[in-house]
Amino acid sequence: MIVTTPMSIEGRIAEELGVREAQVRAAVDLLDGGSTVPFVARYRKEATGALDDAQLRTLEERLRYLRELEERRTAVLESVRSQGKLDAELEARIRAADSKARLEDIYLPFKPKRRTKAQIAREAGLEPLAEGLLADPGVEPLAAAAAYVSADKGVADAAAALEGARAILTERFAEDADLIGELRERMWGRGRLVAKVRDGKEEAGAKFADYFDFAEPFTALPSHRVLAMLRGEKEEVLDLTLDPEPADERTEGPGPYEQMIARRFGIADRGRPADKWLGDTVRWAWRTRVLVHLGIDLRLRLRQAAEDEAVRVFAANLRDLLLAAPAGTRATMGLDPGFRTGVKVAVVDATGKVAATETVYPHVPQNKWDASLATLARLAREHGVELVAIGNGTASRETDKLAADLIARHPELKLTKVMVSEAGASVYSASAFASQELPGLDVSLRGAVSIARRLQDPLAELVKIDPKSIGVGQYQHDLSEVKLSRSLDAVVEDCVNGVGVDVNTASAPLLSRVSGIGSGLAENIVAHRDANGPFRSRRALKDVPRLGPKAYELCAGFLRIRGGDDPLDASSVHPEAYPVVRKMVKATGGDVASLVGNTAVLRSLRPDDFVDDTFGLPTVSDILRELEKPGRDPRPAFRTATFKEGVEKIGDLAAGMVLEGVVTNVAAFGAFVDIGVHQDGLVHVSAMSKTFVKDPRDVVKPGDIVRVKVLDVDIPRKRISLTLRLDDEATRERGERGERPDRRDRGERGERAERGERSERRAPRQRRPEPRTAAAPPASGAMADALRRAGLL
Repeated sequence: MIVTTPMSIEGRIAEELGVREAQVRAAVDLLDGGSTVPFVARYRKEATGALDDAQLRTLEERLRYLRELEERRTAVLESVRSQGKLDAELEARIRAADSKARLEDIYLPFKPKRRTKAQIAREAGLEPLAEGLLADPGVEPLAAAAAYVSADKGVADAAAALEGARAILTERFAEDADLIGELRERMWGRGRLVAKVRDGKEEAGAKFADYFDFAEPFTALPSHRVLAMLRGEKEEVLDLTLDPEPADERTEGPGPYEQMIARRFGIADRGRPADKWLGDTVRWAWRTRVLVHLGIDLRLRLRQAAEDEAVRVFAANLRDLLLAAPAGTRATMGLDPGFRTGVKVAVVDATGKVAATETVYPHVPQNKWDASLATLARLAREHGVELVAIGNGTASRETDKLAADLIARHPELKLTKVMVSEAGASVYSASAFASQELPGLDVSLRGAVSIARRLQDPLAELVKIDPKSIGVGQYQHDLSEVKLSRSLDAVVEDCVNGVGVDVNTASAPLLSRVSGIGSGLAENIVAHRDANGPFRSRRALKDVPRLGPKAYELCAGFLRIRGGDDPLDASSVHPEAYPVVRKMVKATGGDVASLVGNTAVLRSLRPDDFVDDTFGLPTVSDILRELEKPGRDPRPAFRTATFKEGVEKIGDLAAGMVLEGVVTNVAAFGAFVDIGVHQDGLVHVSAMSKTFVKDPRDVVKPGDIVRVKVLDVDIPRKRISLTLRLDDEATRERGERGERPDRRDRGERGERAERGERSERRAPRQRRPEPRTAAAPPASGAMADALRRAGLL
């Protein structure tokens, strides 16, 4: 048997990423030395050959997996060696195992286990019988077995001897690593997951009705279906089975899996005395051991694949949310809607500082509509409010109407209203940080403050909340806590460092996400700032307790000091590279201030002229780009969509209308778009482009302003079918349309209740003359909220 020499961890990662091994080795050394991914991606391009943050995140994840694999490999080798069974060939196979599954397959025959039937049979001296029948099927089984009958060894008769021999061969078949690997891959490629409802569970498990009689190939199952069925099984509504092959492909006699086992061990029915017994042994091994083993493996594989995809979608949605366009430094009024308890109002100034709070009661049962309008108008006038942020929970549409009436009655205020997701706002309101940040403010009013600030700067506000509480994923409570947290924390870290942080205004939670700064150091920075006033330079950060040289190296480039002593401190140029800028200043004359933002002069410089042994071309090129627009925010500009006048409820829609809207959420099967009628419309993936779209996120993302055409309106079921292809035919028969999603793709009906998310009531809105606007939402609704608004829940 030829076994290739295993590749090093760095070499394997390099091959997977399609880069040089030296690049990976440099990145690994930096990460092991305590550097963060954002720091390495931005400031160590020469060392890594300009690996970007996405490549580095993949590298980091694979490095973790492969090191865990090496730790397990070492333990396996030690275990087999201690048993005295480790020979050169076996050691080579163990060292060549390229995955945890392959390693466990090889280790299985040597893995300490409870006393099995095969072990008992070996102790009774039946292994020669098993070996003999396998090697020479010409021997008559009963006759051969008669020689092994022994009362002293517990072998009562020839039948008992054959049963023991069968147990030995069954274990051998089930523990052949190469065979199990081949069978597993065949079953993964050809098998399917089958779901059936349990007797008497139809009514109690109605939310899983789509899976009461369901089967789909493993490779075709989207993650949300797998997780839905696993939850249905956990709640004892569904029975799940793994079918190795479609029923219409089965034939009489041994199936393909049994045939593979037989071929592996040279078993064939040629009319010899032992052929039938060996064939029965193969069948027995497949049904009682191999299929059970593969079933466990593939269930785990299905779950892991579904989890990985769900985490990926969650992370992608969170990234879009955090990097949504900020409204910026504009006085904002936050409205946290409610009926009986009233609408909580908070006005924050341009810096996010709370200027005023109130509670108004425009809705049932008080119905103080005019008084509420008067209060809101007074607050807006007194504090120069420009934007009104409305939370999207209970009574949101009624409160949206209130804001619209305010705008209509007081056009002189020049207000713009925006619907904002309040997912996680209640978590923030009750948090220790909220108590510290807003001392003396009632918990119920803190939510309104958070809603207002989310519109001003979604990133700065949302980092105060555990990412899992923001609610932009599906089935998050069914996912691995460690895997989800690690992925979401990485997204937050990348987003915060990609945008940069003003050290003189940032909160401790925001600072704690900066490269090299943890929660303790963030608190120290805020305490030092409070005690000594704003930082005037990045150098002053070194005076913060416990902020040592390594932490300074990692964080300095991502912290901004605006209006400080050095113009470069407001940019993403790292202090270690300031000498490069000084050389540029010397070459052009003048000073740093005159160079910064001077596009003509900067573009006249040749990057090669400033390359030295420390700073290569990638860093110099980055510096020149940064100096053109220092401290540039990479997030898109804040925009609003203008809803069409007179189209305010689903009944106002007609097929063929072309409208402007905001993408509120993106799923695997399409995108949800708010067109201002209280029900999100669905653009199915098939209606997104004239070319094939594998991932809807390649076309749109939450917050995008889009123009859509209405294809169909189903008022009774509150469903709106839209298309991004504006030349699509507007009216189609429902049965012939390709864009309606599979009914199983309408999301998880219980997700909202599980998260404790407040339901949203819909009420007809009166027509109003002014154009209606909605911002590209800095906090898009949770998936369940989008599904509900689209009438799919």
